[in-house]
Parts: sequence; C-alpha cells; structure tokens
Amino acid sequence: MAFQLDAIDRKILAILQEDAAIPVAALAERVGISGSPCWRRVRRLEEEGVIRRRVALLDAHRMRVGVTVFVGIRTASHNAAWAENFCRAVSAIPEVLEFHRMSGTMDYLLRVVVPDIAAYDGVYKQLIRIADLQDVSSSFSMEQIKYSTALPLHYAP
Repeated sequence: MAFQLDAIDRKILAILQEDAAIPVAALAERVGISGSPCWRRVRRLEEEGVIRRRVALLDAHRMRVGVTVFVGIRTASHNAAWAENFCRAVSAIPEVLEFHRMSGTMDYLLRVVVPDIAAYDGVYKQLIRIADLQDVSSSFSMEQIKYSTALPLHYAP
C-alpha cells in the first residue's frame, strides 16, 4: 500500500519545517489532536522516511561564511569510476553545501559558502586538484532574495 499523507500529517509537517524543536504538546494543540496520537504520527513520518532528520539551521553570517558562490563545472570525463571518485572527493569539502549533477551544458553545480574570496580560492584549488576539469565557472551571490528549507507540501501523496 502506498504511503499517503492526510490533512493532519500535512499540518504537522508544515509546522515541523518551521520549528522542529516544538514540544509535542504544542504541536498537537496546533494541529487539533491530542499528544499521543500526534507523537505516533511524527514517529510514523520518521519511520516512513518522510522526515529524514531534524537539524538546527545556523546563521551563515554569524558563522563567518556569509559569501555564497555557485560553481558550475564541466568535465570531459564521463565514466563511472571518474564520477565516483570526483563525487566522493567534492562531497568531502565542508564548504560545499549542495552538489548536483546537472543536465544541459553544465555537468555539476555546487553551492559553496565561504567567508571571502580568498577562502573561495582555496576551495577552487581543491576542486582543480581533485580532477582534470574542462571548465569551472564561479558566480558570487550579491544578495539572497529568498531562502527556505521548507518543501512545498501540496504535491505530496
């Protein structure tokens, strides 16, 4: 049987996406059910993998990594062994927060956070040591217009 979310599950998820530290009693009150059934629903959502984990979101500026760089990478190599080694090495760089394999003219896209351009240059040098790359294109974010970790829930089953 396919996993289905009902209206209460969606309310729980919406609230938890905004504040994962909310006490169960407060969560239950906000969704209109008692504490025990609410806790069981949260546990089921965790067990089903809908809730992958609960984390604290830190302020990048207070952590001194307020510069965001989007890095596009093109490579001439497209074999499985190369990709596995490249992905493992890039994933180990702590400044790389997101790492995507892309369609189109760019093979990979990274979101990198650093304190300044000099620190990004260090990340760039790590990237070019990891593999022979055809092109590395860096774009620095001038202003963050929107940032959210909350997924839209209206597409969920």
